[in-house]
Amino acid sequence: MPDARAPDYVRFHARGRPGHTAYVDLTTGRRWTYAELDAAIDRYATVLRERWGAASGERVAVLAKNGAGQFLTLLACTRLGAVFVPLNWRLAEAELRQLIGDCEPRVLLFDAAHAALAAGLSRDVAAAAVDDLAAAAEHAPRASCPPVDADAVTTILYTSGTSGRSKGVQITEANAWASGLNFIAVAQVLPTSVILTDSPMFHTIGLVASIRTFVMQGATILMSPGFDPDATLARIADPALGVTHYFCVPQMAERLRAAPGFAPDKLAGLTALFTGGAPNPAANIRRWLADGIRMVDGFGMTEVGTVAGMPLDRAQLDRKAGAAGIAAPNVEVRVVDRDGRDVPDGSVGELWLRGPNVMPGYWRRPVDTAEAFAPGRWFRSGDLAVRDEEGFISIVGRRKEMYISGGENVYPVEVESCLIEHPAVAEVAVVGVADAQWGEVGHAHVVLKSGAAADEAALRAFAESRIARYKIPRRWSFVASLPRTSTGKLQKHLLKAPG
Repeated sequence: MPDARAPDYVRFHARGRPGHTAYVDLTTGRRWTYAELDAAIDRYATVLRERWGAASGERVAVLAKNGAGQFLTLLACTRLGAVFVPLNWRLAEAELRQLIGDCEPRVLLFDAAHAALAAGLSRDVAAAAVDDLAAAAEHAPRASCPPVDADAVTTILYTSGTSGRSKGVQITEANAWASGLNFIAVAQVLPTSVILTDSPMFHTIGLVASIRTFVMQGATILMSPGFDPDATLARIADPALGVTHYFCVPQMAERLRAAPGFAPDKLAGLTALFTGGAPNPAANIRRWLADGIRMVDGFGMTEVGTVAGMPLDRAQLDRKAGAAGIAAPNVEVRVVDRDGRDVPDGSVGELWLRGPNVMPGYWRRPVDTAEAFAPGRWFRSGDLAVRDEEGFISIVGRRKEMYISGGENVYPVEVESCLIEHPAVAEVAVVGVADAQWGEVGHAHVVLKSGAAADEAALRAFAESRIARYKIPRRWSFVASLPRTSTGKLQKHLLKAPG
């Protein structure tokens, strides 16, 4: 989209629907209409530009839980053309120092909960409290900002490091809005919709799907600082809040179900419970459907935003449970073999993607960027997928996670989807490990439900009637928990061990 201007949806809605509620901070109870939000963004932009030189292309890092200060900083950066860099506040100081050294921000903004951590980083970068920015912005004049180019990078999201190495994903305005359009189509987001978001803003679910999408539609965003099963249930059930959309990773959904106050009617007002970020077994989806709640799974990545999603039709959700859905309207999809040739429907291949939602590349990583793209600007997702004759896509694992046992390809997600249906299994992760006889075999790491009992023999017997024998893990570990990132993604590289 060369030389095209990025749309300013807040300003548009401030003129067309000035009194409609745009944002509510659930911590303080403060709310902003679209007219008020438009003015606040301009004032934040003034302070960011005059105090720290946050001009076009300059980075502004934020180390804070969800809140009004971070939300307004994001939108002020997009209006200035500056680059918003939300940092994972669960990282260690050494890890954060690496990210700050990589993005070289003009300023590091922090909240009160992370003041001590920010103090340890302040020798590397200028630092200031989000509350101080907010106070200064209350009395600042409104900034005059020239239009931002649609291809300007206005966000860097660092990948969650499931492979042990974080990379800065550059997101342009065009990317963010294209991904927002995808989620609008998948999730049926309307101007009257209300989203409750407690997913952190350092993740694409919190930042793009839950914020950009709803701003585009002039809808209402309710933001809490973090996920708490009891508080989340109460908020979704509150008719005064009117929550229509909630987006989480599958592990968060299961914690909602396990909460003492859970009852299906508390979620009856939802258009659907949307999940992504990790595989969601068919058994889980059907259990929610049986309770009268549409659980709608989808697929996306930091590099591409929303890619696919399930239709909201209950019959389709049940019939295709376990699939990631159909491709969103402005995404081109291919499923290819190792040589980049398209495979027939029903065959496993790597998922390749192309469209205006796809990032331009990784920040300061030209080699990684080149490796991520095939000729024709097709993004190599690294995910193995199957597309059926109706166009529904199922993710069967990461290309790097597939292992070959006795000459046969084994996809861990398929094995995990089988084992998770055992009534005693709460979570399971399967990795391939070296084996002298078979080349590689599966190693299952199993978390049992509280009070449940099962051993290797029981799980083997359960699997034998459901999947081929060569797919059944030959090694088993029963563990208290699985290693995950702060957003619920499984860190399988931490489970890898010499055979």
